[in-house]
Amino acid sequence: MAMKTVYLGLTGDIIHPGIINIITEGATYGNLIVGLLTDSAIAPHKRLPYLTFEQRKAVVQQIKGVVEVVPQEDWSYVPNLLKYKPDYIIHGDDWMTGPESKIRAEVFETMALLGGEVIEIPYTKGLNSSALVEQQRSLGTTPEIRLGTLRRLLAAKPIVRILEVHHGLSGLIVEHVAVQKNGETMSFDGMWSSSLTDSTSKGKPDIEAVDLTTRLQGITDILECTTKPIIYDGDTGGLAEHFVYTVRTLERNGVSAVIIEDKVGLKKNSLFGTDVKQNLAPIEEFSEKISTGKRAQVTKSFMIIARLEALIAGLSVEEALKRAFAYVEAGADGVMIHSKEKSGDDIKAFCLAFRKVYSHIPIVVVPTTYNHRTEEEFIEWGVNIVIYANHLLRASYPAMVNVAQSILEHGRSKEADSLCMPIKEILELIPGTK
Repeated sequence: MAMKTVYLGLTGDIIHPGIINIITEGATYGNLIVGLLTDSAIAPHKRLPYLTFEQRKAVVQQIKGVVEVVPQEDWSYVPNLLKYKPDYIIHGDDWMTGPESKIRAEVFETMALLGGEVIEIPYTKGLNSSALVEQQRSLGTTPEIRLGTLRRLLAAKPIVRILEVHHGLSGLIVEHVAVQKNGETMSFDGMWSSSLTDSTSKGKPDIEAVDLTTRLQGITDILECTTKPIIYDGDTGGLAEHFVYTVRTLERNGVSAVIIEDKVGLKKNSLFGTDVKQNLAPIEEFSEKISTGKRAQVTKSFMIIARLEALIAGLSVEEALKRAFAYVEAGADGVMIHSKEKSGDDIKAFCLAFRKVYSHIPIVVVPTTYNHRTEEEFIEWGVNIVIYANHLLRASYPAMVNVAQSILEHGRSKEADSLCMPIKEILELIPGTK
């Protein structure tokens, strides 16, 4: 008589006694097949695992009782259940309520069709995977792990969501803020170190007046209290000879990518458009800067992304595409297309045309002016990264002004309390404060 088969779906990022209990119990029913969720199955629904799929597989397949480890490419169990047709599926009973209850219902329906049985194991008290992940997060990460995370996210998600940060506190917002939407956890995947917000927060103009050395202190503050990847706004990148050191410094600190724009001379913020003189670099000159930067990096993980300013300078989509193709040929790991037009139609036209030539080179957009466009639309255009480039700083300034005005108007701070975060929450916000 053939041995019966048992199926267990697992992320495998943290193996705790509760998981071992389920594996041990499952093995008593037959040959245990572990469906190990891939990065692409996990990332759209929750945080990207710390370990890669191959690393997680290497751990899981060594656990006693596991007969085979197979990839589960979908958040839903159904495709793999239909493929492997197990006699049993085993799962902890913690999926009876909450977002996973929908998955549970699908599993019961599918196993009924297959003539199989669902085995539910009582939740192991005192153990919580989410809490363990939070504890792991509090320990921080390493530059090497953080450095490679952006490329993993690009491979795993239809679109990578990035939010601007300008100090450690704003970094903690990106690290922790999440909302539940349609049964899924929505959060930011990484951070954008903006030259605009770095300059503005220091009361200086956005003209490359704040140098890399100065900005590095702020980046260090952010890196020390977060684990998510960070993309650095490198403005023009300076001279090619100087860009070499920028690349090496950022890479060494665990920054995942630098974005440099194809302008020369005194940098003027792109959102001024043609109201100020926007001097574009010659294609050959900027291409050489990209190539020089790529030769300088040590790892394959670090990314140099070319920011296209042709639309900002009042030129055509065709000119932007010409430049984009040249920069990719020079070694750029991605392109960022920028525009101040409110419709977003020029961005759409660029993306669709670029995708006809390059199917896998990442496209980055910054929808500051065309903010009515949705992430779903960007995915349809072939966009890979969306950067919300200045919103936390823009939100903080009016909030601080309102508090200051309230104190002046009332001659005390009582009325401003409702506008402020409670002091107790401030004290508990940072681990180690209490």
